[in-house]
Amino acid sequence: MEDLISILIMMIAGYAIRFALIYSGQLWAKTFSQTVSFFILPTITFIITKTIYGNIALSLGMIGALSIVRFRHPVKSALELIIYFDLITIGIAASVKNNYAILLSVITVLVLIGLKLINNFSKNNKKGGFYNISFSEGIDLNQIEISSTSKISSIEENKYLKSIIINSESGEYIYRLVFENKEVLQKFKNEIENIDSIKKIDVNYI
Repeated sequence: MEDLISILIMMIAGYAIRFALIYSGQLWAKTFSQTVSFFILPTITFIITKTIYGNIALSLGMIGALSIVRFRHPVKSALELIIYFDLITIGIAASVKNNYAILLSVITVLVLIGLKLINNFSKNNKKGGFYNISFSEGIDLNQIEISSTSKISSIEENKYLKSIIINSESGEYIYRLVFENKEVLQKFKNEIENIDSIKKIDVNYI
């Protein structure tokens, strides 16, 4: 009965961490494979820890068996790797004391949601955000690319601007902006559509 309670706690923890990641903009956690990982990985670790506990020979055999098992997909960011380690630790902690697993789960969820709320607060107060969005972190973003025959100051001053490419031969300006919110991107697109120098607008919604 105690083991079933531990497994239930781990599944709730996995769901809570998945929800917190999605809320904070880490949409890679939304896929089927990641969802399964959040529910199953802590339980697998829990069962392994329970199985090898107090048996040195079995522990060594398990280490040898697990050494040939590796993730075959590239880890997109340091955060993804940390979350995997977090889920494994929850499984180990639950095999010792449920309170440790609950504590780690609560801390993880509070950090993820707390940082997102702090970032939203910073943006609302025009402080530019608590952290920056990065393409390299595996985050899916709403993107817009604008091609213009001349410089557009209003775009260059926009806080969502991520890159500018200037073609010195053709005099073309290419602006790339990223938005976490689809509605904000749509509003921005409506505002710039009437600018005469803009020749092309490419939009990618998530």
